[in-house]
Amino acid sequence: MNQRAPSPPALPVSLVANPKLSSWLKFSSSGQVTVSPGKVEIGQGIVTALAQIAADELDIDLSRVQMIRASTAVSPNEGVTSGSLSIQQSGRALRHACAEVRHIFLQQAAERLGVGIEALHIEDGIISGPGNVRTSYWELADEVSLDRDATPSVTPKIATSRTLAGHSVQRIDIPDKVLGRPRFIHDHALAGMLHGRVLRPEHARAKLEELNEDGARAVAGLVAIVRNGSFAGVVSETKHVAETALNALRKGAAWSDGEPLPDENDLASFLKAQPSESTVIGKKAAAAPGAVARTIRRQYTRPYIAHGSIAPSCAMAQWDGDRVHVWTHSQGVYLLRADLALVLNLPVENITVEHLEGAGCYGHNAADDVALDAVLLAKSAGGRPVQVQWSRHGEMSDAPFGAAMAIEIEADLDAQGEIIDWRHSIWSNGHVARPGRAAQPALLAAFELENPFPRMVSTNPPQANGGGSDRNSIPLYDFPSWHIESHRLTTMPIRTSALRTLGGQGNVFAIESILDEIAAERGEDPVAFRLRHLRDERAKDVIRAAATRAGWKPEKQPGIGYGIGFGRYKNTGAYCAAIAEIESAEEISVRKLTLAVDVGEAINPDGVINQIEGGAIQATSWVLKERVRFDRERITSTSWAEYPILRFSEVPDVEVEIIQRPDMDPVGAGEAAHGPVTAAIANAVFDALGVRVRDLPITRDRIIAAMELS
Repeated sequence: MNQRAPSPPALPVSLVANPKLSSWLKFSSSGQVTVSPGKVEIGQGIVTALAQIAADELDIDLSRVQMIRASTAVSPNEGVTSGSLSIQQSGRALRHACAEVRHIFLQQAAERLGVGIEALHIEDGIISGPGNVRTSYWELADEVSLDRDATPSVTPKIATSRTLAGHSVQRIDIPDKVLGRPRFIHDHALAGMLHGRVLRPEHARAKLEELNEDGARAVAGLVAIVRNGSFAGVVSETKHVAETALNALRKGAAWSDGEPLPDENDLASFLKAQPSESTVIGKKAAAAPGAVARTIRRQYTRPYIAHGSIAPSCAMAQWDGDRVHVWTHSQGVYLLRADLALVLNLPVENITVEHLEGAGCYGHNAADDVALDAVLLAKSAGGRPVQVQWSRHGEMSDAPFGAAMAIEIEADLDAQGEIIDWRHSIWSNGHVARPGRAAQPALLAAFELENPFPRMVSTNPPQANGGGSDRNSIPLYDFPSWHIESHRLTTMPIRTSALRTLGGQGNVFAIESILDEIAAERGEDPVAFRLRHLRDERAKDVIRAAATRAGWKPEKQPGIGYGIGFGRYKNTGAYCAAIAEIESAEEISVRKLTLAVDVGEAINPDGVINQIEGGAIQATSWVLKERVRFDRERITSTSWAEYPILRFSEVPDVEVEIIQRPDMDPVGAGEAAHGPVTAAIANAVFDALGVRVRDLPITRDRIIAAMELS
């Protein structure tokens, strides 16, 4: 009988899409290696972790690695930096590319030195062999062409042979930020740079009907006024002049009435009443259905959430004939380029999009929108670069929001209170309307032009890519049967797109809340209840680790509550469990969060801890404070006063334990903590007060309302 030969190992997905080794790294004769990933630094520390991976595989000191910002001119196209996939995708690709490049150089060195390749050794780029023969990457750089495709013929080092991966090193990007060097896009100044500002309506989707430009034209230092349909803006010599001219232009603007917004105080009813596209996400039938003694039905909601980036979005653009160069803090330089090409009716080769860091990025904020603003205004600048920065008001009213969600869960219980059937339904707008994904652009100014493009209605990624509204909706627990259904709204009065975790936060909050409720009714410890319903040992390990570190369960004290939450991001990524300790006084305060996380191989453990800490603190802010406010005409939460976020004085003590698994592929940590922390805080509130709050955020008013209903 013939046996089928084993399949060759597959290349990492990003390397399949970008096979040229020269697009990933280059050697210089000065002793440096430039590494150019397609993923971007947005505060998550991937610049450092990717440098560690490259240095490990090449056997060079970390100081020799120079990380190049993503640019459509030189970088591999890795799509968008999102979904906690940077290490998983870019890291694997870079590790393989560097391993193959190392082998190529060893082959060249063996030929030059006249020794067998197996006799050669590399230390900090110096290739040496028997008899003290030696050369280096730098000496061989001109002899070795990396303009060749990667192959699956080389295997990267095993975990025990790596010296940097698994160890905490100082982040490469921190010194510039601490010392105030111009690393953020807001601080960059190009030669001859002008400043632009864009006029937008207060009422949702109002159209610009008239514009008297006389007042703005009288402002000294004005360079140009730009108008194209409902898109209007000014270009000036300084920021101050731009603001003055914009205020004058605003006084001369007349707008239509706009379109009505939903009732903020009854979002669940609004979401359920809208036309929608229904999809069955998952279903499982019991081998032997049990007898239903009773059914628990609960509804959970989360509001629209703003990105709340500390600095408003900013971009720069400069035209040179029919070519334009754009500097942006977009998460996807190639995807943004595709949408700019659609709007401008230019070939993509005429557009260069280069990444510069922004001050806060948690998904699809206004970085892409402001880039198109800058491109349109720069057309009137006579070849000079134009920087456009949004205002805080604009950022909080015109950027896409994280979608509001209504989630219903029904659990059928048998006579012993065990779960025998589970039904989970979600109503929400889609969670993604990113640029570069459709035949029409997804940029705000594109909807405002005289010949406007149609407004995109947000969609959901397929479940295979983690899902959107339905992310984390399929239980990880071993229930006999379930039915999961998502209802994506096909109307979108409030613009939504990707915000950290997409629907994962809402779904984990709902699942973990009702599980706690069932455990409480049974009189069963919530940690034991979860462990009893899990088969995945890695899932059990993070729950046990968090519980042990937190000393679960501390002795009951008046006004103090403890709660647990667990999730695996996208059901395929990082495992995370959280224990929350809260205090109930005038308001709920979170005193301490104890988390355990399993990301497979943690390349830079300190970086993983940073990400989990940041996610835990942001989730605390979402749970206790954050909610986009609006009336029937406009967004009203346009400042920090109307959209409060967690203050430094309110930040809980956060402890993170990493379960290191060096022999397992790494996955991202950036979004793992949000769902578990949300659920842990909500469950701790119940533990403290005996009141179950099912509508986020958990404010004093919401607690009082829940008490009145109980």
